[in-house]
Amino acid sequence: MPRNFGSNSNLCDKSRDLRRNMTPEEKHLWYDFLKTYPVQFNRQRVIGNYIVDFYCRKANLVIEIDGKQHYIPDGLSYDSERTDYLNSVGIEVVRFLNKDINGNFENVCAHIDLVVKRRLGVIPHPPASRPPSPLGRLF
Repeated sequence: MPRNFGSNSNLCDKSRDLRRNMTPEEKHLWYDFLKTYPVQFNRQRVIGNYIVDFYCRKANLVIEIDGKQHYIPDGLSYDSERTDYLNSVGIEVVRFLNKDINGNFENVCAHIDLVVKRRLGVIPHPPASRPPSPLGRLF
C-alpha cells in the first residue's frame, strides 16, 4: 500500500494556502479535536492529484467536511472520482456536512474515534452480515 503519494508542486502551494485559510468548520474540527488526537492527522494533505481536508496516515483515513459546493453536479462528480481514487489506494473516506460539525460535534468526534480505532485494529470490524452503521453519515 503506497505511503508516499508523490508531490505536485502546484497542489502543494494550494494546500499550504488552504491550511492558512481554513473554513470555520475545518478550524473547529482541527483545533478542538484532531490537532490533539492521539493518532496524528495532517490538514490539507496532497494525495495523488487531490487535496484532502484531513489525513491520518497511520489509519489510512481521510476526513472530508462538505460545504454547499459539494452538492452541485460538478462537486458530486469530483468527490466521487476522488473517493474512488482514494479507495483504490486503500484509504477510507469519511464525510461530514458543515452542519454536522456545527450541530453535532461530539458525535462527529466519537465517530472519527471509532473509525480510527477500527482501522488500527483496536476494535474489531463489525461482522459483514450486520447492516451498515447509520453513523457513516450523521445527517
